[in-house]
Amino acid sequence: MYDIMNARGAHEKVIETPQHLKETQLSGEQIAKCLNVMLDRIGDLERDPYIKYVLLFKNYGMAAGGGFIKHSRTQIIGTPINLKRVKEELAGTKRYFDYKDRCLFCDIIKQELKDGRRLMAESKNFLAIAPFASRFPFETWLLPKEHSCDFYKLNRDYVPDLAMLFRTVFAKLMKVIGDFPYNFVLHSAPFRRDAGKKGYWETIEKDYHWHFEILPVLTRVAGFEWGSGFYINPLPPEDAAKAVREAQVTV
Repeated sequence: MYDIMNARGAHEKVIETPQHLKETQLSGEQIAKCLNVMLDRIGDLERDPYIKYVLLFKNYGMAAGGGFIKHSRTQIIGTPINLKRVKEELAGTKRYFDYKDRCLFCDIIKQELKDGRRLMAESKNFLAIAPFASRFPFETWLLPKEHSCDFYKLNRDYVPDLAMLFRTVFAKLMKVIGDFPYNFVLHSAPFRRDAGKKGYWETIEKDYHWHFEILPVLTRVAGFEWGSGFYINPLPPEDAAKAVREAQVTV
């Protein structure tokens, strides 16, 4: 009834600068170097047949589990199972694709670019939005405009563009809410070594879309959230996006 397995996988840390700096103090060039390292590491971990998924994340600040250390760093964990949160997204995007024959995230991008109220920042190849019905104040998603389910297959020519959008978004967030604690995660498609099997990830390359989520820790998850699976967010995403979008920063 209680199946268990031995610990297996990988846990790595990307130290993003030799200087004692916070993420918002990194230059666009430094962020681009870090992104290239992350792409390299995920691509290398894909070769391990025991790793099914690689999660890239950052914990910054005491309230977000980052401890007292503010030196900019990111963690990479390769797991022998697919993650619950990602599997829920995969199931949802698959249902949407079966119904509309389109990627859910691509439709979100089109609507947010047209509407504009939840758009925080935009570059040539990427955009940052406050997602509709955000779980947390100033929750931010960064998505590629070009459809792709695998982050580690990102065109390296796009890396400087993504790096500058990261720098811009964090500078704007810090301008609006100060030096805030946050969690930062990448959601990308699982490795698909069994993709040849009928019915196994048949449409994932069409229905899933990798993205980064920045989750500021400004409120507390308490009994209602744990008991219901719903979140109480006192700040409408449209108001958060407007404040960030209008923040004047120098990058």
